[in-house]
Amino acid sequence: MGLQQTLKALADPTRREILNLLKEGKKSAGEISDQFEITAAAVSRHLSVLKDADLIQDSREGKFIFYQLNTSVLEEIMLWITDLKGEPENDS
Repeated sequence: MGLQQTLKALADPTRREILNLLKEGKKSAGEISDQFEITAAAVSRHLSVLKDADLIQDSREGKFIFYQLNTSVLEEIMLWITDLKGEPENDS
């Protein structure tokens, strides 16, 4: 996915909090929903946006869907930001 879509997904504070929750490891949609005072449908929409931006991946285990971070996309973002920042020049 494109950087613009990824950054748009990261712009929302609820989605950033979902990513923070997933730092601890994979979680089901229900476990994620339990952490917010919004509807399960709203959490599902946030998960969909994060998945479309390739920031998370899902896997089905029985009747449950579990979500986890897609660290490769996060690494690409960090590399882009580091490159954008540039290397400091030496004054020596």
